[in-house]
Amino acid sequence: MVSLTHVSKIFDGKRKATALEDIDLHIDKGHMVSIVGPSGSGKSTLLNLIGGLDRPTSGDIRIDGENLSELSDDDLTRVRRDKIGFVFQFFNLLPTLNCLENVALPLHLRKWPRRKIEDRAQELLNLVQLGHRLEHLPDELSGGERQRVAIARALSVYPPILLADEPTGNLDTKTGQEILKLVDDLHARLGATILIVTHDSEVAERCSRTVVLRDGRIVEDRRQ
Repeated sequence: MVSLTHVSKIFDGKRKATALEDIDLHIDKGHMVSIVGPSGSGKSTLLNLIGGLDRPTSGDIRIDGENLSELSDDDLTRVRRDKIGFVFQFFNLLPTLNCLENVALPLHLRKWPRRKIEDRAQELLNLVQLGHRLEHLPDELSGGERQRVAIARALSVYPPILLADEPTGNLDTKTGQEILKLVDDLHARLGATILIVTHDSEVAERCSRTVVLRDGRIVEDRRQ
């Protein structure tokens, strides 16, 4: 499902900085994998490359058999739209849109009929237990509720891959536990391949596999 071969990423500013160096990583369909390591180890860069938000300096990244390095910008956008859902630490919800509208936003890009979009958005908000918050704005929600909306939006097209960058990092312990349970439940129900970047050892231990990065290299790859 996800395969990286000899992937490196170098940022070329005033000084060259190697964020990732010669990464080989293969993740089978339906697995839930955590990516851990100290700050600056390359975790978020790795997630951005897998998600097609950035391109590697060298090496190949394949998503469901497609080599992202060989795709045009339009085709890369298609892969992100159809195959990958993103969940970020700071939610990234549009403040002027209510819950239903935030979740529906990616579906408008697919040019679905309005009724179908609204039905799917409501279905997903019910799935994350926010069916009673459809018309609330993000500022009217708790941090945990906002993260649930972000997860519902990420799942809008039921993507086969879900990428989460510190999904509990901005939440208190109790709320973080609730979000982790939700991710576990969604993984069991939908069978998506899930990659979670985290500093939290408890989050990592909930995954069946943990990849450890240090200084842009994989230094450990263990199965729980």
